[in-house]
Amino acid sequence: MIVFFVFLMMMIVSTKAQDDCRPTRCHKSGPIIRFPFRLKGRQPEHCGYPGFDLSCNSNNILEFEFQFPIRALTRNIVLPILAKAKVQAIDYQAQVIRVVVVNGSCFPARVPEFNATSSPFQFDYNEYFIGRRQGFTLFNCSTKRDTEVHSSFGPIHICDDTEVYLSYTSPELNCMKMYSISYTPRGIFNLPRISFPEESDLHWPKPFCGGCEERGMYCRLKNNSNETECVEIPQQNKKGVLKSIVIAIVVVGFCLVAPVITRIYIVKKRKRDNERRIQQFLEDYKALRPSRYTYAEVKKITDNFKHKLGQGGFGTVFKGKLSNNILVAVKVLNIIKGNGDEFINEVATIGKIHHVNVVRLIGYCADGYKRALVYEFLQNDSLEKYISSGKQGTTLGWEKVHKIALGIARGLDYLHQGCKQRILHFDIKPHNILLDQNLNPKVADFGLAKLCSKEKSVVTMTAARGTIGYIAPEVFSRNFGKVSYKSDIYSFGMLLLDLVGGRKNFQAIAQDDSQIYFPEWMYNQLNKGEDIEIQSENENENETVRRLLIVGLWCIQWYPVDRPSTKVVIHMLEGENMPIMPPNPFAASEFVNTNASTFSGLVFSTESYITAQSHF
Repeated sequence: MIVFFVFLMMMIVSTKAQDDCRPTRCHKSGPIIRFPFRLKGRQPEHCGYPGFDLSCNSNNILEFEFQFPIRALTRNIVLPILAKAKVQAIDYQAQVIRVVVVNGSCFPARVPEFNATSSPFQFDYNEYFIGRRQGFTLFNCSTKRDTEVHSSFGPIHICDDTEVYLSYTSPELNCMKMYSISYTPRGIFNLPRISFPEESDLHWPKPFCGGCEERGMYCRLKNNSNETECVEIPQQNKKGVLKSIVIAIVVVGFCLVAPVITRIYIVKKRKRDNERRIQQFLEDYKALRPSRYTYAEVKKITDNFKHKLGQGGFGTVFKGKLSNNILVAVKVLNIIKGNGDEFINEVATIGKIHHVNVVRLIGYCADGYKRALVYEFLQNDSLEKYISSGKQGTTLGWEKVHKIALGIARGLDYLHQGCKQRILHFDIKPHNILLDQNLNPKVADFGLAKLCSKEKSVVTMTAARGTIGYIAPEVFSRNFGKVSYKSDIYSFGMLLLDLVGGRKNFQAIAQDDSQIYFPEWMYNQLNKGEDIEIQSENENENETVRRLLIVGLWCIQWYPVDRPSTKVVIHMLEGENMPIMPPNPFAASEFVNTNASTFSGLVFSTESYITAQSHF
């Protein structure tokens, strides 16, 4: 398409270049202008012969500026005397241009030292030139009386406004001779500036094009030289030119509009294909028996979307109520994002899950292009609300924090081991952990989930998915290992560290506050056997915090093979004995040559950790 468009434009430019030298006029009733003349401003220089430039004035009258064929006999130099004239007619066969001079320049005070360009035009000597064969002589006299007495024609003015006169014979001694001139056009000596009293014909002997005109042909320059050649008169008329322009505009317009129409067609076809795919999926999952609602019913359930609970990347969540007064949370998906995969993932995973620590899907809406998911309503919002406050220890109590962590681990274990197919969540973070009226946690938001068989230890991914700060290293780069359920373990470990350390208000002792990176500082404290400051005098609470931190550090080991399974995590969280300290998860970063800004929180450094946390 682009190549065709460029070719078309080249053709249009080429056609335009050929038409640049076509005959033209200043006015519809004015003389036709063609070679050897050219119209300045409308035709390029190669359309005319040197010295044959015409122009249109403000009244669209054709004008011609030419040089008088007057010679200074002293040095045989053509004087630089110019005149501007109105063009009355042009006879191309006789090679005559008829003009009426409007104004002209003056005679120079002395003969110039350079050779001026000779005029290509000639006057009719018999009709328009006066005098004798010896020409005229310009004299500068001392008094006006002398000028009047001795002048054959005059007085006249030269370019410095000095009055002089011309004579056939030599005057008395009180007049000084200036220079002699050749035969001169009639009437130029009667006015201060040169002018003709009537129409004058100018002839041009070169270039000779009369022969072409006699044969019914046009004349033009040959191969950009000063030689001329005869060519056939182009037969294309104005209607043909207009037709070519219209065709060119239509073709170019089609080239511009066609990609837009194609794009619209592709987008609409893609939407229709996605709609058919979703409808086929819903038919296949009828056995799950989640309720299906129309969009009108969803509007009624949410009271026309009156109470907004929150907003995420794929949709907005509203509070609603079913006819039996059961409260629900309705997630209305963005149509412009994704291609239906997020909707299918949610229904395919949550629709078959029944666990106390996983949010329950009550129904869905697939009405045309409208998509919505209806969940059970959890009145205590998400875990993020408590972590962002930095007071989860005092608000919830460390014992409750421990139960929340254990509930999340059990929910993950159900996803990894309890279903017919293993479900990898890939977006475990505080935002996606909802709390019911008893502060029991429920894993939610399965838009990025991936299903695989239990026998399959790893999964294939074409692109990274998840939330920066909680994504496992192998999800970014396979150099760290293969993607598996251990990726969820890493995210869970980062969540545990958030549960203990909060976001902003954890107080740690360090010599340089700018060097504090909480997980690494905390590992060093635990590894040295020192206490973690949580502002609590209760020994049991300190032990709970220590247990949570150790489990979290086990989960964020750099390589997946070093992380525990969900069953081992549950055992460590609820076991009687304190788990042993894990290997240093931060030592591996010393051997990884990468850019901290690329991983934004995965390279274990103070700066990257703080940068990653600032996004949430």
